[in-house]
Amino acid sequence: MNVRPIAFYLPQFHRIPENDSWWGEGFTEWTNVSRARPRFSRHDQPHVPADLGFYDLSLPEARKAQADLAREYGIHGFCYYSYWFNGRRLLSRPFDEVLASGEPDFPFCLCWANENWTRVWDGLDKDILIEQSYSEEDDRQHIRWLANAFRDKRYIKVGDRPLFLVYRARSIPDPVKTTSVWREEARKLGFRELYLCCVESFGEERQPPACLGFDSSVEFQPDWSSFPALTTPLRRGNVWRLLTRWGLSSEAYQQNDVYSYERVAELMCRRDAPPYKRFPGVTPGWDNSPRRKRGAIILRGSTPKLYQRWLEGTLARFEPYGPDENLVFINAWNEWGEGSYLEPDI
Repeated sequence: MNVRPIAFYLPQFHRIPENDSWWGEGFTEWTNVSRARPRFSRHDQPHVPADLGFYDLSLPEARKAQADLAREYGIHGFCYYSYWFNGRRLLSRPFDEVLASGEPDFPFCLCWANENWTRVWDGLDKDILIEQSYSEEDDRQHIRWLANAFRDKRYIKVGDRPLFLVYRARSIPDPVKTTSVWREEARKLGFRELYLCCVESFGEERQPPACLGFDSSVEFQPDWSSFPALTTPLRRGNVWRLLTRWGLSSEAYQQNDVYSYERVAELMCRRDAPPYKRFPGVTPGWDNSPRRKRGAIILRGSTPKLYQRWLEGTLARFEPYGPDENLVFINAWNEWGEGSYLEPDI
């Protein structure tokens, strides 16, 4: 049975007034990326884009070039992050223009990135810039807006059910009620049913998605919940202890968690599937040091060959749950600030 690879897609490569105010005039994701510097010996930074360049997602030709490249290399569609804050939307221009123009003609779905926006970039509730809030009326308003996307012929579906992801489902005060309201409102709008997925990451307790009102879950890689049990940072082994004793360990290395990409990939390929529906995930790399002054997490040693091995191992083990329940999620198409991207680099 064929699978449909879907790549997460970050829209923060264009200017918005909020980012100008919070981070400085002209800020985009490229600001963080271009400022990155190596933090220890053989640390691969900065990452510089090749074929697509430092694009601006407010330009239709940039979005078309991305879709053309993704299609050429077997990506079925993009999963755009959607930033909805009680009716206020951020970073919305690229997707709004994709929806309004009908271009590029490339499949897509949406993932609600329901985190607070903060000054630490990782969803921790410190220095909050804009906060998530929840209510039944907002749930209904949200689905009414989403219906415009769900009706698009390019929107990815499972059967006839629009696919919608939630990044932090357990942050919703009552996810069972919220998903019930969403389904009810969607039926009023003419949809037979929705296909709802909760994203699994952040070391949260794992439970069947049905317990939260969802149809399936999505494995988000790197899956931090498995790291303590499966592997340890390179800086915590015997060699590291000797280097520290001899005064050869750098302060920058001590301030970051550095893991072996190859080791993580091997362990993830051997991990047992859960006793519920979960679509697998892979990542071509991870290094969020451009977004963090300290405390970065880095998967060191990623290469296209190792990524291929991880992807092939995942596909070999994955048994789709049905003709349309055949999704594999890649983190990500263009998360340059986290070192997680399929787009070509120099």
